Amino acid sequence: MLKQTIDECRGSLIERFDGQHFQASQDELAVEEPLEIRLAYGPAQARELKSISVTMRTPGRDAELAAGFLFTEGVIRDGLDIDSISTELMEAGGNSKLWSSSARNVVTVELAQTVEVGLGTLQRNFYTTSSCGICGKASLLALRTVCPPRRRNEFVMDPETLCALPAKQREAQGVFNRTGGLHAAGLFSETGELEALQEDVGRHNAVDKLIGAALLEDRVPLTDRLLLLSGRASFELLQKAVMGGIPVVASVGAPSSLAVDVARDFDITLVGFLRDHHFNVYHGSSRIQPRELRKIEA
Repeated sequence: MLKQTIDECRGSLIERFDGQHFQASQDELAVEEPLEIRLAYGPAQARELKSISVTMRTPGRDAELAAGFLFTEGVIRDGLDIDSISTELMEAGGNSKLWSSSARNVVTVELAQTVEVGLGTLQRNFYTTSSCGICGKASLLALRTVCPPRRRNEFVMDPETLCALPAKQREAQGVFNRTGGLHAAGLFSETGELEALQEDVGRHNAVDKLIGAALLEDRVPLTDRLLLLSGRASFELLQKAVMGGIPVVASVGAPSSLAVDVARDFDITLVGFLRDHHFNVYHGSSRIQPRELRKIEA
């Protein structure tokens, strides 16, 4: 795994109002910096290097973020497609004028020489923003063309276990507890154990880091894990769940209409507004059952 200095928080001098007076105080901010993802691919005699994405993210786990991004976007199919991942810090100059920072991070993913990369894929077959204007049918069609084979969804969870997950995830959010400014994505077992957690200023980045780490450890597809999102559930996050083989997605916020379409189309149990011992199930409610009921039905 790559070693890098992680600077997830930064101190800031602020003026805090207590209802009557302002007082100078120190606060901690979640760090947000650009990361450029470059892809090296092709045979040894005709190797190509392309910059395929720039994302604003919280520093740390950049290798996992890049691997997860390439996997969930359908550029690679397996962790074995990756030969190596390296990072470097680029000084000011070139495209750095796009950002206020004097330097930027670059992560380069070297693919195996046998991996074929289509230029169409590199130009983003997925429509990952809700404001892009592309219709839902086109987005779902693009997802179907690259998604892995559909698997039977056998993940079942007790409602009480499900309701306990947000508190467990929040307790494990070290950087959020210090800054209040990060999204989180966590993987849980059927019995409610938190297996992995990632935080980032970008919701999609947190999920890419989570799936990327599993990919590099050869644990994908994640057919026996629940994905918990600290915010809302949008199309791009359900897309990543499909690519990762995740059978259940739960969020503390609302799902979008296209996210519900993805859940129904790919048979993913989708839970929204998971908070205060209440939740809505938008697809797959039969898999959220009390243990006692399951025993009776068996």
